[in-house]
Amino acid sequence: MALFHTKDISKSSFLVTGGAGFIGSHIVEYLLKNGAGKVRVLDNFLTGLQKNIDLFKGYGNFEFMEGDIRDFETCKKACEGIDYVTHQAALGSVPRSVKDPVTSNEVNVSGFLYMITAAKDAGVKTFVYASSSSVYGDEPNLPKREEKVGNPLSPYAVTKKTNELYADVFHKLYGMKVVGLRYFNVFGPRQDPDGPYAAVMPLFVSGIIKQTPVYINGDGEQTRDFTFVDNAVQANVKGMLTDNEAAFGQAYNIAVGENFSVNLLYNSIRDILDIQHEATYREERAGDIRNSLADISKAQNLLGYQPTHRFMDGLKQTVAFFKEVYS
Repeated sequence: MALFHTKDISKSSFLVTGGAGFIGSHIVEYLLKNGAGKVRVLDNFLTGLQKNIDLFKGYGNFEFMEGDIRDFETCKKACEGIDYVTHQAALGSVPRSVKDPVTSNEVNVSGFLYMITAAKDAGVKTFVYASSSSVYGDEPNLPKREEKVGNPLSPYAVTKKTNELYADVFHKLYGMKVVGLRYFNVFGPRQDPDGPYAAVMPLFVSGIIKQTPVYINGDGEQTRDFTFVDNAVQANVKGMLTDNEAAFGQAYNIAVGENFSVNLLYNSIRDILDIQHEATYREERAGDIRNSLADISKAQNLLGYQPTHRFMDGLKQTVAFFKEVYS
């Protein structure tokens, strides 16, 4: 992974909520490998994995705290002595939120409010949080630009929009340095392939290798701005460490600025694996948007964000990772 910062962070302490999860564990790995003074993870293993935490056991500057962001006292304890917070803990998945909106709200809204309040009270320097491209909802124009959002199409989208509203208020009311990151379909190694809400990329790779049914929702021509996880890590690091006052109180598209269809994704994985396994098409999912493409100029201009991995670069690394897992 490339180096995304120039500051000396050897005396700085970082809190990564959801650090046992997919994106969170990659942020933790970057910080530990690149000289962070202390990296603390808060996770309750609701969707995070113990094996991701096990990767960091050899680091003396690593701390793990098992706990739930739905408990305010836990959030306050996690923020003690912390300089920078990156808040990745959330219940992802549009279908999960459609099935169970109450739990998604408890984790993503109440948990967020507890976390940002605890960070404010602890006097953290910068609070970066994961938002989502789902906030664009029914806004039809491509590419997506930060200032123009539509109506949310799922409870998950509502929770992420609410995060942005709270962050804006905390920035204006309390002068908090907050940065929101609207992720566009992040993928990469360690993405969880198991369970009913597993991400599409590991599901495709697993199904093709094992020759088990692989499902594509709708006609497969829906497009996404697939974003390799290293790009998301870069955005978090630059968001936490930026000195640009104009960068705070903003939400940013974190993507590549290119979109590809789900069919192309599936066929590319088949080609990389050299296994011609047919997919099964089924009805499209409720709450899904048709096409997605990001304008990333705001993140480039204010955060100095520059994607290091395009779609095919990241896909080859990801397929290689899961091929090893499944073989």
